[in-house]
Amino acid sequence: MRVMLAEDSALLREGLVRLLQEEGHDVVAAVGDAEALLEAVAGERPDVVVVDVRMPPTHTDEGLRAALEIRRRRPEVKVLVLSQYVEKKYATELMSGSIAGVGYLLKDRVAEVGDFLDALERVGAGGTAFDPEVVRQLLARTSHADPLTRLTNREREVLELMAQGLTNASIAQSLHVSQSAVEKHVNALFDKLGLSHGTGYSRRVLAVLRYLGS
Repeated sequence: MRVMLAEDSALLREGLVRLLQEEGHDVVAAVGDAEALLEAVAGERPDVVVVDVRMPPTHTDEGLRAALEIRRRRPEVKVLVLSQYVEKKYATELMSGSIAGVGYLLKDRVAEVGDFLDALERVGAGGTAFDPEVVRQLLARTSHADPLTRLTNREREVLELMAQGLTNASIAQSLHVSQSAVEKHVNALFDKLGLSHGTGYSRRVLAVLRYLGS
């Protein structure tokens, strides 16, 4: 894949460049601020942009704003956002539109090289990749009137894994149950949430994440 990096920490940026190159990816640009990222995207055709939420000059949300602008200008470019902490507002904003080809990971996850590369591959393929802790905290926003409270513990586990971007087969492996059991839980939880049964995994995941971001 053609990957573009935006990370203000030179040490982390260079480490990611080396990792991605070793994995056979083409790093077309590696920049240190959001403005440079937007300029680079305008001049190149990356498949995926990996961008830190907080970047110069204010270190607040410049990276996220750049990611949203890239999605607006170049919807074919996939975006994987990195954040030091779970920032629900930013995660929700990233989810507010179509999130095919979108991911949100905590920076701690980058240290787990396998997890980071798996997330990058999923996002690059047009899927989703949301950090387990991000999903967990978004799920925790439920109130007594929220339909999510009607889910069983197992259905919530399935929903969390689905929202992270895992397939039914991967969920079954993670929970040590059969794939048919996962499919039953999926059907049950969508019935309880009042969500339509889309044909295809990605559409169902998008429906769940939009619901969480509503």
